[in-house]
Amino acid sequence: MHKPDTQTPPGEAVWTRLARSSDRIRGRIERDLADAGLPCLQWYDALLEIERADREGLRQFELQQRLLLPQYGLSRLLQRIAAAGLITRTPCPADGRGQILRVTAQGRQVRATMWPVYAAAMAAAIEAKLEPGDAARLAGLLDRLLD
Repeated sequence: MHKPDTQTPPGEAVWTRLARSSDRIRGRIERDLADAGLPCLQWYDALLEIERADREGLRQFELQQRLLLPQYGLSRLLQRIAAAGLITRTPCPADGRGQILRVTAQGRQVRATMWPVYAAAMAAAIEAKLEPGDAARLAGLLDRLLD
């Protein structure tokens, strides 16, 4: 448990703790996925968003907006995911340079296999360290920061 920091302004303390907590939890999830022989968290997030688009597919710029990744990073990520056979990239009829992304059956299976590892890592990193009800209260407080 951290001792209270009375020197740091509250907003700065919140920001620092959010950033550190996020990094630590993300690191735990990444390690658990790697230990299970599964792809990294970015693959999961991309596969989930593309899967949610269902048969219509998703344009790369739409995925970029949802994942908040720079274009060059997303292009490389999608190349690796496509090379693994987890997504397809087909030309967009309305835009000769654009592509429509769709998840493959194998991509759905990989994402589904990743979820229990991801969920368990989150539970161990968050819920196991909070009292009953604290996670819901914390989520509510963080929602206020998103408005």
